[in-house]
Amino acid sequence: MDAVTDEINVQGPLVRPRRLRRTPALRRMVAETHVVPSSLVLPVFVREGLDAPREISSMPGVVQHSRDSLKAAAAEAAELGLGGIMLFGVPEHKDATGSGAIDPGGVLNLAITDVVAEVGDQLTVMSDLCLDEFTDHGHCGVLTPDGEVDNDQTLAAYAQMALAQAAAGVDMVGPSGMMDGQVAVIRDALDAAEHSHVSILAYSAKYASAFFGPFREAVDSSLQGDRRTYQQDPANAVEGVREVLLDIEQGADIVMVKPALAYLDVIRRVRDAVDVPVAAYNISGEYSMVEAAAAHGWIDREAAILETLTSIRRAGADVILTYWASEAARLLRA
Repeated sequence: MDAVTDEINVQGPLVRPRRLRRTPALRRMVAETHVVPSSLVLPVFVREGLDAPREISSMPGVVQHSRDSLKAAAAEAAELGLGGIMLFGVPEHKDATGSGAIDPGGVLNLAITDVVAEVGDQLTVMSDLCLDEFTDHGHCGVLTPDGEVDNDQTLAAYAQMALAQAAAGVDMVGPSGMMDGQVAVIRDALDAAEHSHVSILAYSAKYASAFFGPFREAVDSSLQGDRRTYQQDPANAVEGVREVLLDIEQGADIVMVKPALAYLDVIRRVRDAVDVPVAAYNISGEYSMVEAAAAHGWIDREAAILETLTSIRRAGADVILTYWASEAARLLRA
């Protein structure tokens, strides 16, 4: 057979999916998943006693804020159209019970009041409701004499913390300690004190993850040991859905899966199982991996940011907490 002269007749395909990928306009028109600024929440750290922002070495581009720089970050987030801002406090002094979390003059409660005064109702002001940043042992609860986390004593502390944050003006509390019954206790305390308007973003399926490392620098964690007796085993997905359903029964307004990228399957399972908004936290280690790879020139940073957030949204998250929230909002405007 003469390969040069013999013709090969190819019957072209009738169905050509590539037609809808041909131009940027076509791709935008048929995109199934959209990330929008209003679905993004910016987590921020405010450190007591700072006069200026302090860089976090393991999270390039993220800082511990002073109270003044926090207000500026919140104002920018509101101007960019973000959905919310999640506040974490870093106190100068810690103790065994995390008393600074309940003190009206504590750094987190002051930060709530500062941000509410700065942005009003332009931005949902959220606050982490957990003791770990405030305890000298770094655990999310009160310890028994033998060093175990006491679930029910911790619930009492969470109720007090919720009331302190509500008095400071918070819109939404984020119980993240993974104590059994935490949502019910917080909801009852808020309602009894006439704070029924304060909503609850429950960290329902929070896993004992290796990707939390940079966060511990961000909050100057004093953790001794690990949190595997209360955070979930990374091997378990069905259990994650069970935890979510329990929190909804107890009054959670939004439920969350944390981390996000290693648990996209759990986000999807949760989204399919519930009829309340689902959030996911794109955590510090996930952020830092992308930043490190981009710093070495191994990936296209901005494309990787948007692809990461799109994957979380595609998995089923309605709300994404991400350290890229403000930058992503600017990229989405471009």
